[in-house]
Amino acid sequence: MRKICLIACLLAFAISTEAQLKTPAPSSTQTIKQDFGLGSIELSYSRPGMKGRKIFGDLVPFGKVWRTGANQATTLTFADEVTIGGTKIPAGKYGLLTIPDKASWTIIITKQLDVTSPAAYKQESDVVRVQAKPEGIKNKFETFTMQFANVKPTSIELHMTWDQTDVTLPITTEIESKVMSQISEQMKKGDEKDRPYFQAAMYYLDNGKDLNQALEWFNKAAEQNPKAFWVMHQRANCLAKLGKKQEAIESANKSIELAKEAKNDDYVALNQKLLATLK
Repeated sequence: MRKICLIACLLAFAISTEAQLKTPAPSSTQTIKQDFGLGSIELSYSRPGMKGRKIFGDLVPFGKVWRTGANQATTLTFADEVTIGGTKIPAGKYGLLTIPDKASWTIIITKQLDVTSPAAYKQESDVVRVQAKPEGIKNKFETFTMQFANVKPTSIELHMTWDQTDVTLPITTEIESKVMSQISEQMKKGDEKDRPYFQAAMYYLDNGKDLNQALEWFNKAAEQNPKAFWVMHQRANCLAKLGKKQEAIESANKSIELAKEAKNDDYVALNQKLLATLK
């Protein structure tokens, strides 16, 4: 009896050990989080490989809904409102599907988060559909790859690439009114020494706003932190854009002095480049 129990225990142990075996997933999962606008976009998808197979028109049939990956459903999570294909999409989590074809792809943003086969897809759950032209590329991508590219303050591209095909989904967001509202509120609040003068000045400088107002804020930021070489450098840039050449030179030289004290060679070089344009 004891012998039988011992054999049973050994078999159970062997089965338990085998159940714990871990091997690489055939199509690994990737999650990417990209800061965008005033929020972020998070992408989650699985990455199948070519493995000697013909991809589009075969493994991925033309004219049928594709989960745009493998295994799980592909999802996009927007932390803030975005616009795709002219449609405003509220913050939230959405499914990403595609219908590949030879001359054009249909890219679908859907409320469904569980579509792993064409049969599960419900068109009434679509948020927006966008047509995109597949582009041929020179290099062959063995593994299905999705990535964000051309990231700008209000626009970004999601690229879907596999084999020698690349498809792009443009995404935009509106931040102008939100940022201007924040600046207006922050400049009225609290103690003056705690106001975000530098950030506000940089937004005005980078986005073609009132440069005289930007200069006033750079001056306030310099008062907040007299050793801030980066503030003096951007102040010099602002003065240069205003056509105040001599003042810009003085500000750039002050920035070099402070940057050397802080042992920051990068800003020394930046100011030297700026000074070369002011001669």
